[in-house]
Amino acid sequence: MNFKHALLGGVALLWLQSVSAAVSADEAKKLGTSLTPVGGEMAGNKDGSIPAYTGGLTTPPAGFDKASGVRPDPFAAEKPVLTITGKTLQASEGKLTEGTKELLKKYPDFRVEVFPTHRTVALPKYVQENTLKNATRAKTSEGGLVLSDAFGGYPFPIPATGYEAMWNHILRYEGQAYKIKYTAMNVDSSGHAVISTTGEITEQYPYYDATKTLESNTSDLYYQVKINYSGPSRRAGESLLVWESLNPIEKGRRAWQYLPGQRRVRLAPDIAYDTPNPGTAGSTTYDDAFTFNGAMDRYDFKLLGKKEMYVPYNMYRFEYGDPQKAATPNYANPDMVRWELHRVWVVEATLKPGTRHIYARRVFYLDEDSWTALASDEYDAKGGLFRSQFGALAPSYDVPAPLADSNIYYDFVAGSWGFSGIAGSNGVRYIDPLPEKDWSADSLAAAGIR
Repeated sequence: MNFKHALLGGVALLWLQSVSAAVSADEAKKLGTSLTPVGGEMAGNKDGSIPAYTGGLTTPPAGFDKASGVRPDPFAAEKPVLTITGKTLQASEGKLTEGTKELLKKYPDFRVEVFPTHRTVALPKYVQENTLKNATRAKTSEGGLVLSDAFGGYPFPIPATGYEAMWNHILRYEGQAYKIKYTAMNVDSSGHAVISTTGEITEQYPYYDATKTLESNTSDLYYQVKINYSGPSRRAGESLLVWESLNPIEKGRRAWQYLPGQRRVRLAPDIAYDTPNPGTAGSTTYDDAFTFNGAMDRYDFKLLGKKEMYVPYNMYRFEYGDPQKAATPNYANPDMVRWELHRVWVVEATLKPGTRHIYARRVFYLDEDSWTALASDEYDAKGGLFRSQFGALAPSYDVPAPLADSNIYYDFVAGSWGFSGIAGSNGVRYIDPLPEKDWSADSLAAAGIR
């Protein structure tokens, strides 16, 4: 009998360790009152430098042409309220990521121009409503790696663990489907800039299908992406297709490539984790895309809390700017990077024993209003700062949808930097979801032939 009780107690303990429960109904009542519908603090900070949340920006500025897909900067006339350089770093270092501080120390001309804070993130009503439902029912299992019982909204608006916070980032709302003709560039340590990739990317979130009335189950796909490469010439005609599942343990990432030289579509199981990403000429890993993506099984994720940080925000000048002008030597053109003070959740990822990755530790900074990872710092096995990234959040005020597909990355070992995904004058176009046949592996060959 004692053995039986001990066995049952052990099973119960294992179950508690493997399943993360939702918050109580009483705690969920904070959403829409003291907290925003997706879990940010409704109030501003004490000195008013971070304003209260009032619903985000939903009115396009004058001159906006929806057909163009280009969204003008609604704050173009504003001037910086603070400029931080290496000489003035000490006064602000508590509000800067390690990567930002490294740039300020390394390059005397690098500067952080801080503008007035605007909480521009706005979300569709159904996303807000589904987030409220998720708060009391969404859960994870397998140590936080698998998500279930969530509707098309943020699964954990009041997170208790690092895994829950990262699921919010992975499932951040950016619109149900959209298409971008983009440019990615690399700048080497000598300051020479080259185009690493051009192409058209189509992204779709089945998880955010507004017509669904049932919660997702672990076998569901939450994300699909298709990329047709047009440059450089050696990659023209290639295409890539990726499916992502809410259960990456049993139904992991599925990826296919079409290579013109082979004239066939093939499975691509290595397009994940720390495999070098040819889209950035190998300067980032596949799981660096969007600051982090994919399965979380190689790291232990710890929620460290929330703090006020200077982060890139309302990056319209960058997202819709000229890629050539952005690609200045050593770092992204400071005239095109807008920094603001925002509250971010800090999540630390530490490599699990027995697993491998080129990054031994990673620190992510997640925006409280959109759950987008606005910055990250990556460390090598010796504890040295290896790389840092910044997400270029530029909310689409007409949709509404936060968007941060563009990323700026710095490699402090190689002395190089670059960016991925600038839309520029091509704009970002929101589209109707594509039919299932357009997400099949067979569809790649037709799209990729040159």
